[in-house]
Amino acid sequence: MGNIKERTLVLVKPDGVQRGLIGNVIQRFETKGLKVVGIKMMSLDEAVLREHYAHIADKPFFPGVSSFMRSSPVVAICLEGLDVVNAIRILCGITKAREADAGTIRGDLAMSVACNVVHASDSVENAQAEVKRFFNPDQIFDYNKSEYMNVYVEDERA
Repeated sequence: MGNIKERTLVLVKPDGVQRGLIGNVIQRFETKGLKVVGIKMMSLDEAVLREHYAHIADKPFFPGVSSFMRSSPVVAICLEGLDVVNAIRILCGITKAREADAGTIRGDLAMSVACNVVHASDSVENAQAEVKRFFNPDQIFDYNKSEYMNVYVEDERA
């Protein structure tokens, strides 16, 4: 059984912010039944980007990624729910947006690999690290979501 308190990070990337898609993105997660436990708009600096994209920081295309991610504020969202990392990955669709399934965020709202509206954590371990990277503990809220009784059956809420 998964953990209803599993948390993950989503970033609405500069293209999503500039195109006015913040509300659309959040609505998709809330409609799914996921709980927003942290949200903020912020500008990213080179140090955070090098840490966040450490797996590509030595690649020749990293300067372009860094420049893009610093071109506008982003919206960082911490979401919570049962198997939330996997649920969010399904909702977002594949990275190459023009090939993402219709109905996904990227499939419906984007055409690019870089300008694909959102970043989403790709594993539970990375989600834990990414949430800590973008949120201080006092920026994450623990509260009862009354609709959970209509989102999860009782043994899933335990």
